[in-house]
Amino acid sequence: MRQRDREVTVGYLGLGSNVGDRESQLARAIEGLRTHSVAVEAVSSLYETEPVGEILDQPDFLNAAVRVSTALGPEELLELCKAIEAEQGRVLEGRRHGPRPIDIDLLLFGDLELRTERLTLPHPEVTSRRFVLAPLLELDPGLRLPDGTRLDAALVALDGQRVRLAGPPPTPE
Repeated sequence: MRQRDREVTVGYLGLGSNVGDRESQLARAIEGLRTHSVAVEAVSSLYETEPVGEILDQPDFLNAAVRVSTALGPEELLELCKAIEAEQGRVLEGRRHGPRPIDIDLLLFGDLELRTERLTLPHPEVTSRRFVLAPLLELDPGLRLPDGTRLDAALVALDGQRVRLAGPPPTPE
């Protein structure tokens, strides 16, 4: 598929929020993508999840996954995600895995495998996080990594990490 003479790629983003009106933050992020050359093809349900990572003493997250298609390259899409986070009040110098109004992670970008200083694709933690896998697999139950790893098998192999279906996909206000 081509858009303005550039190849269009399907990618997957993970969204999360645990500060303020979490659902509204997710909806605003999705709307931000739509206004910047990114076609939002599908949005998962909302999932409430416990914090994972370095800081566990913080509010639960609301998470979702988004399937997009875009003529942007992976670095350009990452830059857009960071700009949307900043517009919504995320302090990028904040503590890693700390509370945040919005987090947008580029999880998969076509079949691209990439490792740069700023970006690794597929996202290095995609197979180890239930809050990523549950919404991703809702969108595409047969989804695999570029190396053939089945994401449904990765989800079955995980222990712990409380994830609860919390509602339908977020909608713009």
